[in-house]
Amino acid sequence: MSRFDVVPVILCLAAAPRIVCAQDWKAVDQALGRAGAMQPGDVYKFGFPRSDLHVTVGGVSIKPSLALGSWVAFKQGTDGQVTLMGDLVLTEHEVEPVMQTLQAGGVEQTAVHNHLLGESPHVFYMHIMGHGDAATLAASVHAALALTGTPPASAPVPAPALALDTATLSKTLGFAGKVAGGVYQVGVARLDTVQVDGMVVPPSMGVATALNFQPTGEGKAAITGDFVLIGSEVNPVLRALRSNGIEVTALHGHMLSETPRLFFMHFWAHGDAGKLAKGLREALDHMNVKKS
Repeated sequence: MSRFDVVPVILCLAAAPRIVCAQDWKAVDQALGRAGAMQPGDVYKFGFPRSDLHVTVGGVSIKPSLALGSWVAFKQGTDGQVTLMGDLVLTEHEVEPVMQTLQAGGVEQTAVHNHLLGESPHVFYMHIMGHGDAATLAASVHAALALTGTPPASAPVPAPALALDTATLSKTLGFAGKVAGGVYQVGVARLDTVQVDGMVVPPSMGVATALNFQPTGEGKAAITGDFVLIGSEVNPVLRALRSNGIEVTALHGHMLSETPRLFFMHFWAHGDAGKLAKGLREALDHMNVKKS
């Protein structure tokens, strides 16, 4: 049996008006060659940091957890099948073979674009979606990633203490984050209920605003991420960011049939972390987001 010939074991639970089978995620772990982690909203998520890439922006060497992290997430539906969503970080030459392999495996593209500006080498981001058998979808993603330089899973390495005052950043932003891979990551969920084709999409499936801080010394940080916005919020947030010295690097969609319609505004700045946090907070004040 090859690594892709997986047979999912299904656990069935009583649920009116019919039997719904709970997904056995071990088959998905096997197909992807690493373990996922359960997230809020019954989302099973995998990360694929592109530690093989050495990308710089304005002289800053980008850590994978700042802006080079591919991911895929699975959520089981009431039909027993799963919906897959994700975002793959790719080089220019990886885009076409990855797209071809995913299409052949039943995984569709919902966007291909930039998130950064002026990075070297240039990086593309491919947003994907699929619906069906979890292990089959996972095998398709694995086959596509095998065509890239994405490293295999490795044991986590303890990171040194982060050279940022995260407590002050949290207080300024009004939201607490976590340290991952040498980066302070803050997620902010919307108050709106986001749906795609009738399925509620939890924030952990890519619809939470992401604010990432990578320390660069002397209280400074490189920041990037994306604001998840409805149409009426786009220009107020854009003006708030620009007035605080934060560059808007992209504005686009990540999905095709979501409600409400969402726009993703990516940003970049490098400077005093506290001042940049105040600018991000000002932008958040123009959004319909959950309170911390």
